[in-house]
Amino acid sequence: MTETTFYKKAAKYWANVPATIDGVLGGFGHITDIDIEGSKKFFNYILSLEQPPKTNLALDCGAGIGRVSKNLLMHYFVKVDLVEQDEKFINTAKQLLGENNAKLGTLYQIGLQHLKLQKKYDVIWCQWVLGHLNDYDLITFLERCNQALTEYGVIIVKENIAPTDEMEYDDEDSSVTRPYKLMEKIFEDANLRVIASEIQSGFPDDIYPVHMFALAPDS
Repeated sequence: MTETTFYKKAAKYWANVPATIDGVLGGFGHITDIDIEGSKKFFNYILSLEQPPKTNLALDCGAGIGRVSKNLLMHYFVKVDLVEQDEKFINTAKQLLGENNAKLGTLYQIGLQHLKLQKKYDVIWCQWVLGHLNDYDLITFLERCNQALTEYGVIIVKENIAPTDEMEYDDEDSSVTRPYKLMEKIFEDANLRVIASEIQSGFPDDIYPVHMFALAPDS
């Protein structure tokens, strides 16, 4: 499959998904509360580190309808920017978050493979989106994120991990699920080190394990 087909097919899939919690979670809307609780627990741990990130500005990548921004990031940060390539998702996010919400920063309607980061962020949150980037674009995206962090800033990655050493391709939504070792290699290639990791608990057995990684520049 060509690179263009990989991205176009995913964009077409999401264009036909309803702008609801159940839609953005692929029919698993019932896990949203468990997911947010796991993220809060993990992020509270990150904030307890000796040199924690500040909580001025966060970036929500692949933000969908603003689920993570609304239920997690806006509880911690002064402002949150969102990146989402699907137009109806980003319009729904504006409604759900409130266009006059003082915590709502800039909304970028663009795919992560094309995103050029204009600001410095304390936390860049990437959840259930990085499987839509090929390896090269994922590494270069993470490199750009690396350069866009404030002092002690972190990138949080929360993604399903393949249970074998093989990368798996989902033809329906045109995404990949990467094995743990490949994720580690990609982080290393982007000059990032894992400062904390955790496996999300409480999810149904028919979901691949979901890992949370906190990444910092490997200076």
